[in-house]
Amino acid sequence: MVVRDRRRIDPETGQVKTVTEEVPVDETGAPEGGKHAATDEAADLPVVEAEIVSEEVSLKNQVEERTKDLQRLQAEFANYRKRVDRDRESVVVNAKASVVNELLAVLDDLERAAAHGDLTGAFKAVADKLTATLQRVGLEPFGHENEPFDPSVHEAVQHDTSPDVQGPTVTAVLRRGYRIGEKTLRPALVAVTDHEPGAPAQEWVEPSEGQPDGSADRN
Repeated sequence: MVVRDRRRIDPETGQVKTVTEEVPVDETGAPEGGKHAATDEAADLPVVEAEIVSEEVSLKNQVEERTKDLQRLQAEFANYRKRVDRDRESVVVNAKASVVNELLAVLDDLERAAAHGDLTGAFKAVADKLTATLQRVGLEPFGHENEPFDPSVHEAVQHDTSPDVQGPTVTAVLRRGYRIGEKTLRPALVAVTDHEPGAPAQEWVEPSEGQPDGSADRN
């Protein structure tokens, strides 16, 4: 009995066999098993090649699917990290704001004392140190005269009109506003002046006899 190895893939190397296996022949020189033995092996070759191609396509599809899964996981993890960082920053800002809010009244008193010339000597040194410390933690004052009025950060408590401004302008700051980062602790209380066209200039009239300065016309 002769055992024929018709496998087209070498089980040890995984490569497709290229060497034709010797086929035993009978006494007449014809292949054992009749004339169909060699043709059966030739017919099996396209089937094996088709199986190899199908397996390669399947492996390629699996690799692409796993790659997409990995990319999706990476995107989800990146979004998660951004969300965690944003939440952590929000917690820190809120904690700072809760402490600084208690000191805003003190800052108002210091500003009024400075405006009246009472902020001098050791008192001024302590005030400067307190202000510098709050600025290091992110406290930022806003609300200055002659800056454009912004309803998102300014609260108008007085209103006037004047031809000297081009648009709504802060003309007086009644109470300073403060923010930490993008969080507004309180708006600035301001007086706002809107633009008003000036009165038309009076037309000059040529003085007539008996009215050398034109005063009679004005009367």
